[in-house]
Amino acid sequence: MKNKLIIIFYSILLSSCLKEEIAIPPHVQGDVISNQVEMGTDYGQQIYFDLESNSVVKTNVKTDWDLSFECSDDGWHILLNTSLGGAAANMNTTDFASVVSENNANWNWDHQKGYLDSTAIGDYRGSNNVYIIDRGYDLAGNQIGYKKVVFNQVNNQSYEIRFADLDGSNENTIIIDKDINVNFIAFSFDSNSTVEIEPNKEDWDILFTQYIHVFSNPTTPYLVTGVLLNRYNTSSVMDTLSTFEEITIDNIPNYTFSTDLNTIGYDWKTYSFSNGNFTVLPEKNYIIKTQIEAYYKIHFIDYYNNIGEKGAPMFELQDL
Repeated sequence: MKNKLIIIFYSILLSSCLKEEIAIPPHVQGDVISNQVEMGTDYGQQIYFDLESNSVVKTNVKTDWDLSFECSDDGWHILLNTSLGGAAANMNTTDFASVVSENNANWNWDHQKGYLDSTAIGDYRGSNNVYIIDRGYDLAGNQIGYKKVVFNQVNNQSYEIRFADLDGSNENTIIIDKDINVNFIAFSFDSNSTVEIEPNKEDWDILFTQYIHVFSNPTTPYLVTGVLLNRYNTSSVMDTLSTFEEITIDNIPNYTFSTDLNTIGYDWKTYSFSNGNFTVLPEKNYIIKTQIEAYYKIHFIDYYNNIGEKGAPMFELQDL
């Protein structure tokens, strides 16, 4: 009788515990959804995209800006607008008036992976050296021109820069205030002011844009069109061994994610010089880890819109 009472007691206790437990549902992937963005046949649009909402956050014409300035408290790096195909040269002199020509300029480009220790401008702090900025090309392929610049100072709140045309005309000295809500604040030589280009760094994941890729042997800068990551806590990896359908959340531990901005890059498509057409490579699958540690897979399925115009990447996307 005593053993029977013990069994009844433990049965009641176990039943009571189970009633307090909450069943955990199995992980369910999101639906496969498709989308398409229009960069234009001249690739003039820069498009900031949010994966969670499957939507465009912000767009701008790539000629809207020239330089961008790092906005963290201790940030000091300055980037070129590489979508214009421009470059920078340190003229190794502090004599602003003496720099009147781009002749003998030793040109450099920002690293395509986004490495801040490999920018075209480099570490200018304390040197007062004069730089020439090649502003690159407009949407029609015309050269925009040059500016000579001295980066006077940077602190935890702002930058000060001095700039002019190479002949000394249109000289200005301005203050550029940092904005902690974005990675980099953009500046335009056309308006001599900052411009709102990059959205809040927490609001987007990938950027559709042109950018400079520097090929080696020999060193050749080339303007390519592709996808860059948000440098704010975002990473990605490519998988060509699994099909798009096979990739699930269970694959994640097998991947090594990279913060290189061009992990997705431009080579998810190929170009035929014989017929002038692009062909996408849907077997190149990309897994993106967002700043909120959500995982998405994406691959590209077209590069033309419904009237046959290029510059319109179409892709499939799924929340893992």
